[in-house]
Amino acid sequence: MRLTKLGHACVRIQKDDRTIVIDPGAFTPEADALAGADAVLITHEHFDHFDADRLRKAMNDDPSLEVWTSRAVAESLADLGGRVHQVGHGDAVTVAGFEVHVYGEEHEILHPDVPPIPNVGFLIDGEVFHPGDALTVPSEPVPTLCLPGNAPWMKVPEMYAYVREVRPERAFVVHDGLLNENGLKVMVNHVTNAGKEAGKDFRRLEPGESVELGSS
Repeated sequence: MRLTKLGHACVRIQKDDRTIVIDPGAFTPEADALAGADAVLITHEHFDHFDADRLRKAMNDDPSLEVWTSRAVAESLADLGGRVHQVGHGDAVTVAGFEVHVYGEEHEILHPDVPPIPNVGFLIDGEVFHPGDALTVPSEPVPTLCLPGNAPWMKVPEMYAYVREVRPERAFVVHDGLLNENGLKVMVNHVTNAGKEAGKDFRRLEPGESVELGSS
């Protein structure tokens, strides 16, 4: 299995001749982010994870492309019919030959007076977990974690606590599109320190960088 980090929260996962893309939003600048995708997974409706115009164009260009996503996103794409699949916490589905377990129900709190929106995380083939905008801890091992590096809804101590609870073998940073060069240096330092504490491989991949993954 190969994981490729794209801009911000987007990753591409490939196995054999199959490809899924997770969270290609407005902060994902790669024009070809959805090229060759067999399926798209969207964790929630925020624009940095879900670019409706881009996704609709890709689905128009490729009639076989399908989407698995949260309730709110599925409802916004309801006109696309059976090509859009709503999933929720506890679901287990097969997506383009990948076994996907769904964990999580709500986005982390952004405003104390506003109820959180739906957010689902995806565990792919028991190997890679992308939590979206939540610090969800799956009830099964997570060898490879897509670790949120920076967000309005997360403090640095929460990042440390999250990786200590998930206990991944590897963690690769996502959700870093809001940071300038200085902010990236600070964030990478904390992620590296968290990896040193755990004795594991925690790091930030550059956009376009890939890693090969296998069983832990």
